[in-house]
Amino acid sequence: MAGQSDLKLSVIISAILHIGVIAVLALNVDFNNKPTSTMMSQTKAPPVQAVVVDQQKVDDYVQKLKADKAETARKEREHQAELERQADAAKKAREQEQARIQKLAEERKQQELDAKQAANAAKAAQLKAQQEQKRAQQAEADRKLKEQQRQQAEDAARKAEEKRKTEEAAAKKAEADRKAREDAARKAKAEADRKAKADAERRRQEQELADAMAAEQSAVSAARNKQLQSELDKYKAMITSTIQRNLVLDEAMRGKTCRVDIKLAPDGFVTSVQTTGGDPVVCRAAKAAINKAGRLPVSPEADVYQLLKDINLEVRPEFN
Repeated sequence: MAGQSDLKLSVIISAILHIGVIAVLALNVDFNNKPTSTMMSQTKAPPVQAVVVDQQKVDDYVQKLKADKAETARKEREHQAELERQADAAKKAREQEQARIQKLAEERKQQELDAKQAANAAKAAQLKAQQEQKRAQQAEADRKLKEQQRQQAEDAARKAEEKRKTEEAAAKKAEADRKAREDAARKAKAEADRKAKADAERRRQEQELADAMAAEQSAVSAARNKQLQSELDKYKAMITSTIQRNLVLDEAMRGKTCRVDIKLAPDGFVTSVQTTGGDPVVCRAAKAAINKAGRLPVSPEADVYQLLKDINLEVRPEFN
């Protein structure tokens, strides 16, 4: 619309210019000098010629104007065509830009949709992977459980078989042991009977021997006891005599006694003297006499010494 308005304006301006040029050419004719009839008759031809010449110029000028107008119109057309081309190009560019923007928007929406779908797919894949993992774990757990159950069943079967074999072996062994015990019992009974008879005979013989040895031992013991008592009495008399020799007499002790407990070493050394009852004066004198002696007679025989090592005597002062 703008290009058509410019074209109309150019045509109007061109028309006005042409009219102005024609008016100027017309004004160049001298209308003030009015020719006489003579002059008009004499010069009739030249004015006509002038008019013709001027018309030629006008025609030329008009042609030039037409040519200029045609050129201008051509340029205007070309300019209008260029403007229209530019407008079409701009329109196409706008349409292309809008198409590009629309395409970018659609691509962006598609990308968002693809991203959302990809995210959903990834989420679904992750969920599926988790489910697959859970199923795999459950399957593995089931497999392990079945394997464990199978192993337990095999172990139970093996143990049952071992138990059966063990029980069979135990039964066989028990039967063998029973027979062996029966055989051993028969043999043992026979051996026991034999030993019982032998033991009875041995005990009889041993009893006879023991009786004989007991009688002999009794005789020997009686003889030894008699000998020990004789030795004991002898050493008691010797100890009493030693105490009497060391006893310091006093008339106050006449007819009085004191019992003393004497402990002797194997060589007769007095290790302890204790009075166990009696007259105090006699007891003091007896204790002093024993300590003065220091050693008392003892037997070199061990069994006699055992009877003398802890001896209790009665000290009775002897006056002449």
